[in-house]
Amino acid sequence: MDFIRDDIDRVKWDRQLVAIKGSRGVGKTTLIRQYIRMNYGTEPGEALYCVADGIYFSNHTLLELAETFHAYGGKHLFVDEIHKYNNWSREIKEITDIYPDMKITFSGSSLLEILNSDADLSRRALSYRMYGLSFREFLRLRKNIKLPSHSLDDILNSADKICEEITKECSPLQYFGEYLRLGYFPFYDKDTEEYHDRLENVVNYIIEQELPMFESVDVAYTRKIKALLLFLSGNVPYEVNIAKLSSYLQLNKTTVLSYLSSLSRAELITLLYSDNASVSKMQKPDKVLVQNTNLLCMLNRSNDIGTIRECFAVNQLMSSRHVVEYAGKYGDFRIDGNILIEVGGKDKSFMQIANMPDSYVFADDIEFPIGKKLPLYLLGFLY
Repeated sequence: MDFIRDDIDRVKWDRQLVAIKGSRGVGKTTLIRQYIRMNYGTEPGEALYCVADGIYFSNHTLLELAETFHAYGGKHLFVDEIHKYNNWSREIKEITDIYPDMKITFSGSSLLEILNSDADLSRRALSYRMYGLSFREFLRLRKNIKLPSHSLDDILNSADKICEEITKECSPLQYFGEYLRLGYFPFYDKDTEEYHDRLENVVNYIIEQELPMFESVDVAYTRKIKALLLFLSGNVPYEVNIAKLSSYLQLNKTTVLSYLSSLSRAELITLLYSDNASVSKMQKPDKVLVQNTNLLCMLNRSNDIGTIRECFAVNQLMSSRHVVEYAGKYGDFRIDGNILIEVGGKDKSFMQIANMPDSYVFADDIEFPIGKKLPLYLLGFLY
């Protein structure tokens, strides 16, 4: 209970049906159990937490559990790892129909498809997505440095003031490199090798278990998907050549595009397009990035710092719900349709975006802004 993420206030827990989705390891279970502790205490009563793959469900159903819980005065049922329970959507719908006074909160994989579930829960469930730690949250959890978040607009227009506020509490560059390697997932405990082993287990679980379950990927091809992920990690930011990927993997182009899409939905990679509004289902992405810097460093420890910087910028912007597009010759990225940014080191120039309106450089290794050249670490304070 020493560290509680701000997501706990974003979720409308009082709704009858709430879904919390996110990649394995980002902290969904912890958030749910913290909410129960804060609002229901530790004594048995109105709240019940269970895990959907628990041994209890080998000879009982969710509906049976809800029936018994309700009979004993239960008010709020929390079901973790709902994607591991067959026909979960139909039983959840039936529970909400039979017991309209009972609230249900469930968590599941980022691949969990609520809008297209069999029982059509889209009109009932309020869905939230959780991401890994921001740089700001890492400072609070690991270094006990408490600082507020800021909107992108504030960062672009009040960077001097924000940097002054941050540097009064710490030297951000002192901790930034550690965050890039070890800070995105909240389970790091001073053992780098163990952390990367756990990350590798996360990747293996997603590819070997979740992709066959949700994306109809043939188990026999999971090794090909791992090879694809490793190839991308060694070549990102990767301007996509589908023919080259197809030849490397010995798969047809349609299958390669399908696997890229699945890895993106599983939050292992990020696909960038030059125009999100016109993207078709099987369109070739313009650029591919590994989803976060910790995964990138685990998959390929020889990655250059330029790749890591771009990965960080896109991850923090997208995790704070900004739209990021590939800008091509007009800069590195276009944010929310109108803001152009370049990402680089302290010597990064404005050459590529000179005279472009709403354009900024986010530079590593600087502590304070220099005109429209802003410290890269500021993007870690968006959430």
